Amino acid sequence: MLAKIKDFVKEHLNFKVYGCTWVAILVALAIIPCIVFMPEKYGYENGLLENLQMMTLLIAFVFAIKAKINKKFFNFVALVIGILAIREVNCGRTIFFPVPGEVNEFYRWKDIKYGWLAHPIYGLYMAWVAFYFLKNKLFINLWDLLKKIKLPVWNIVLMLIGMALGTYAEEAVHDLVFEEVTELLFYVALTGIIYLYAFKKEFQITEGETL
Repeated sequence: MLAKIKDFVKEHLNFKVYGCTWVAILVALAIIPCIVFMPEKYGYENGLLENLQMMTLLIAFVFAIKAKINKKFFNFVALVIGILAIREVNCGRTIFFPVPGEVNEFYRWKDIKYGWLAHPIYGLYMAWVAFYFLKNKLFINLWDLLKKIKLPVWNIVLMLIGMALGTYAEEAVHDLVFEEVTELLFYVALTGIIYLYAFKKEFQITEGETL
């Protein structure tokens, strides 16, 4: 049993700290200073932290579409990044429909002409992304690939920390800066993972095993 664990660690876990990992580490280290010193307005919709999130998602999107291998899979990843970006701006509501004279307040979809169409259209986009995944049979080799690929441990750990802290901040603490900076950590770590699988040879699947 111990030998199997050692073999799994040796074959599948990569503990190296890459440049993209250091970026995520810096964001993680910035969480407490941001919570303590950053004004609440930086956590508002379209504020500094959300703008950094959108820039990070844009970089992740570019990494995905620029990948030289497994093109269909990385196109799917780019489409998923699109889902995350659209969610961040609430289908555009927090960009185009602020309430005049109010701080961090936006009209609800039910108050906007044809606003009821926003969520169905978003749902159709997600359904199309799922259809793309199924149509291109990206699921067929996924399990085999998961058994073969290297896992960037520290990026995955940082991504999970960002996810867990972001959920805690949103549901228990209700601190906008806390929520947004931990969400930024999630996106930065995720972008690093996409970069590693798209461009680093040690994370790429050998020819003939592509999605």
